[in-house]
Order: sequence, then structure tokens, then C-alpha cells
Amino acid sequence: MQSSVVSLSFSPSPSPSITRSRIHTSESVAMGLSNQLNYRFCGLRREALFRSLRCSDSCGVRLGSGRTVNSKKRICASLSGNGSPSKGFGYDLVIIGAGVGGHGAALHAVEKGLKTAIIEGDVMGGTCVNRGCVPSKALLAVSGRLRELQNENHMKSFGLQVDSTSYSRQGVADHANGLAMKIRNNLTNSLKGLGVDILTGFGTILGPHKVKYGNGNTVTAKDIIIATGSLPFVPKGIEVDGKTVITSDHALKLEFVPDWIAIVGSGYIGLEFSDVYTALGSEVTFIEALDQLMPGFDPEISKLAQRVLINPRKIDYQTGVFATKITPARDGKPVTIELTDAKTKELKDTLEVDAALIATGRAPFTKGLGLENINVVTERGFVPVDENMRVIDANANVVPHLYCIGDANGKMMLAHAASAQGISVVEQVTGNNHVLNHLSVPAACFTHPEISMVGLTEPQAREKAEKEGFEVRVAKTSFKANTKALAENEGEGLAKLIFRPDSGEILGVHIFGIHAADLIHEASNAIALGTRIQDIKFAVHAHPTLSEVLDELYKAAKVNAHVSSPVKETVAV
Repeated sequence: MQSSVVSLSFSPSPSPSITRSRIHTSESVAMGLSNQLNYRFCGLRREALFRSLRCSDSCGVRLGSGRTVNSKKRICASLSGNGSPSKGFGYDLVIIGAGVGGHGAALHAVEKGLKTAIIEGDVMGGTCVNRGCVPSKALLAVSGRLRELQNENHMKSFGLQVDSTSYSRQGVADHANGLAMKIRNNLTNSLKGLGVDILTGFGTILGPHKVKYGNGNTVTAKDIIIATGSLPFVPKGIEVDGKTVITSDHALKLEFVPDWIAIVGSGYIGLEFSDVYTALGSEVTFIEALDQLMPGFDPEISKLAQRVLINPRKIDYQTGVFATKITPARDGKPVTIELTDAKTKELKDTLEVDAALIATGRAPFTKGLGLENINVVTERGFVPVDENMRVIDANANVVPHLYCIGDANGKMMLAHAASAQGISVVEQVTGNNHVLNHLSVPAACFTHPEISMVGLTEPQAREKAEKEGFEVRVAKTSFKANTKALAENEGEGLAKLIFRPDSGEILGVHIFGIHAADLIHEASNAIALGTRIQDIKFAVHAHPTLSEVLDELYKAAKVNAHVSSPVKETVAV
């Protein structure tokens, strides 16, 4: 979705302050501002002005009609002053952690007129920007192009001939690092541009409303948000040296491309790195503790994805086994992996490979937060919260004015979920009752082709239906019937809709195919807004586009209800 554009001109003034807010006007105004930075990343969309932009309360805002209005009435908080705090506090809101979740909360807080500070003890941007979704997408962009160029039959189908392909490992690594640096700078500048105070150091909660950071500095705030994120989880018995036995943090640096790499875990992280490594020439062995690969996905989607993403590639796998001991390569010996049967606990096999990537999930980064000072006990490291992200203490009581979002609470370990939770918290502290429906939050795996999903899987939906006494139906459509997919010679794919025929409620949508990560949001928004199938099936989709995959999916769903009715109030999950 494109933002509205407004043209602003500011008259000079000796005053260094400028007030900020949304511009309220009943007119449609076309505007262009060369001094405007548009930050779009990790699902966040915000605009900020250059820090050099300053004017007085009397500065004018020139609308498209040429009419000038007084910005004092239009722009409501100071870029330099960052609003005025609640009485008795240094800030309205202090956020511990400047990842995507903290960033989203801070920007929304500024929009709401809160005086806001954000504390960061590492690098701005957190895991997503520096060691997660941002650099990994840079590597996957390379792997996707390289894989396409290497597919001789695919290129010939377009009438194209590619004699040879090659890559520069350092060039690929530089692309990933450069993207992370660019987004990190954008994030930092967007906070500074809106007047958010960035406080450097690890944050520790000293008590209600009080946080220590850096070398003994303290701040007070009416409300505090914990947004400290997570770290790669490494099971016991695995020795990580950062060279031959690595986590995703190390893999994103792409310091070398092994001939043979074992990937422990076949979830999102493992799948994406298998896509990267096989495109760059590595052989991959998956080690999965459960009986099937990709256990977190809808089973039907997993089966199709395995046929396309794993079976034709230089990938083998062992399921139902634990990697109970992994020793890095040293003294001329390869990496050794001891595999134990998940059921019998007996040693089953020993692998010798060039490298091992540990992709067994992530663990919350909550140590040193000072939670003991407010009688909060973590659960497997996660901070306990209620549906409003309010922190719960050891006595099952809500801790007033303290919230936790993102990976640190474990509700949904996705960057955009953290941001959505942060925005929801800000809505609450500014007097609006808002509960995030986590079933409407989409997820995606950026393999080639991509996998995306929102809501319940088919087994989850059927289990829920059995308990609550309603019917579940499934509709499907193939990418082979989509003109745009066929034009791209990318007809391999499936879209699946799980729904209630009695009401038309969408319970879940799962997509495997080209640009699945982009297509899922129509379904995600439908769930969030409570849109019924009998209504959304009348939406018009441009032809020929991939969006028609969803159009055909809705039309294929046969519902008993013919009258539109809003979905009941959602329950937070």
C-alpha cells in the first residue's frame, strides 16, 4: 500500500523547535517533500523528517492548493523535544530493546504524543535487522537468482541460453552485510528524526517505573516495555566454535561455503539455509528430531514442499534422531555428529561432515533484566504475560505499567508479531482497549518457491471443530491454473483454505508457490477484519496477477451461509 503524499514548505525561524503530528485535512492533497525519508522495512511503515529540518511554531504548511496553514495546529509534538512526559516521570514510555518490536512501539508512541526513550545494549535493529530476517533475505535473493540461472531447462523455456554461472562468496556476503547496515541506519535515523531518545547500555529494571542502563544511569517512566528479543538456541552436547559448527548468526556472515553441511532442524531457519547452501553448491543433510521434515507446517503443504524443495536437490535427511553430540573440526578431522534415536535413546549413527548449522530454534534473551526486583519468574526464560502483553508476577498478579513484547514473551517469535504487539501495548497505555489476534498474524518461509501461512493448520482446525462442534471444509487451488504463474514458468504451487461452511469464517490459509509470502496478506487481513468468504469472494483482482490464486480459492469455497455477518469478537491466542 502506498502512503499518501503531502507537499510541505516551512518558513524559516530562529526558533530551533518544531512540533510534530499527523496533518489533519479534509482535502486530498498531493505533496512532495525532498526532505522526507520514507522508512519501509520488516513490515513497518513510517515517515520521518531529516534531523536538520527545524522551524518555529509559526512555520507554515503549504497545501497543494497554495493555501498555508499554521503548523502549530497541525503538528503536535516536537521532533527535538519528543513531547512532554507524564507528571513525576522522565518519560511516558521507556522501551528496553531496539529491535523491530521496540522500534514499532517507539514510532507508534511518538505518533500518540508520548515522550519516549529506547534503551539498546547491543546494535540498533536487534536480531531481525542484524542477524535474522534482513541479511538472510539478501542471501536468499542471491540463491533464487543463481538457482534460476543454473536451471538450463527453465531458461530454455524462455528462449534464453546461459552458458555459465558463477558467484563471488565475498560479494554475496557483502550484499547481506550491506543490506543489514542500510536498514540499521534507516531504523536509527527514523527514531532520531522523530525525537526518540536513544539510550546506550543494557537495561535493568530496578523497580516500578525505574530502569538502569549503561554505567549506572537511571531513568523513570510511567510505562515500560521489555523488548529484548532472543538468541539462537543450542542444545546440550553441541560445541559451537563459530567456524565449522555454527548458528544462524555465524551463517549469515557466509565466511565459507562447505562442500557438505549438516543442518540440525528443518523449520524456517533450516529450510531457508538449505535453499542458500544448495544454490551455492553445498550438499545438505537435515537432522530432524521428529518423524517428519517441516513439522511446523500444514502436513499437506509440507509434503508438497518436500517434493519440490528437498527431493530434487542435493539434500538427504534423517528423521526421528537427536544430534546429541557435535564436535567441531580440528586437527585435520571433520565435524563429527553423534545421532541418537529419539525413541530408544540409543546411538544410531555417526556423521562426519565439513560443517554443521544449528537451526533448532531460538531462546529468549531475558537474563539480567532485573525481573527479580519486581517478583517476576520466567518460564523457560520467557517473561509471562497476559493477552494484553502485561507482565505477570510470581503470584499470578499483573505488574502495573510493565509490558513484554516479541520473542521475550514467546507468544509468537516473529519480528512483525513483535511490532504488532508493541503497537497494541501503546494503544492500551494511551487509553484504547486493543488486543492482538495472533491467529491473524502471517508467517513465511522464503525458500524458492516460498511457503506462507496464517491461522490454523488443517489438523488444528479439525481438532478445534471436534471440541466446539462445528464442521470444517477445505478448498484448494493450483498455481498451474494461474496465468501469471504460467507466464513465469512457475506453475508448481498450491493454495489451501480452511473454513467453516456454516458461517464462512476463515480458519486458516496456507500457500506454497511463487511469491507466497506476498500473497498471504490478503488472507491475513481478512482474518484480522473478520471478513467472511461470502463477502471477500466478490472482491476484484487484477488480471493476470498471482493474486487471482486467492480469488479462485475464495470462489472454490462452498459456504452454507449466504448472509454476511461479522465474526464474533476474536479471542487472543
